[in-house]
Amino acid sequence: MADSSSLQPTILTTPTALGPIVRARRKAQLLRIDDTAALIGVSVDLMSRLENGHGSVRLDKALAVLDGLGLMLMVLPKEHLWVHEAATAKAALPSSVTSDPNFEARQT
Repeated sequence: MADSSSLQPTILTTPTALGPIVRARRKAQLLRIDDTAALIGVSVDLMSRLENGHGSVRLDKALAVLDGLGLMLMVLPKEHLWVHEAATAKAALPSSVTSDPNFEARQT
């Protein structure tokens, strides 16, 4: 069962921020990277590049990985209420949490 942090939206601010989220979600489901790739229909290399933020990954492949792990990408105007709420929730956390380089990964 997912913990409450998995229900929190995450604002991605860098191209490499998606990888730790994908890895954390995969590990939370107790899946090995090769099993995940096979189940989703992508290569282990693609999964590794996505999780590690190395190289580029086509958007359709990234969306397939997100869907396969039960995640979704949303594109919203910056002024949308949900963006404000996600930023407010992150700002309310102690700085020791948000300054942790693994903070984004724990948001899923």
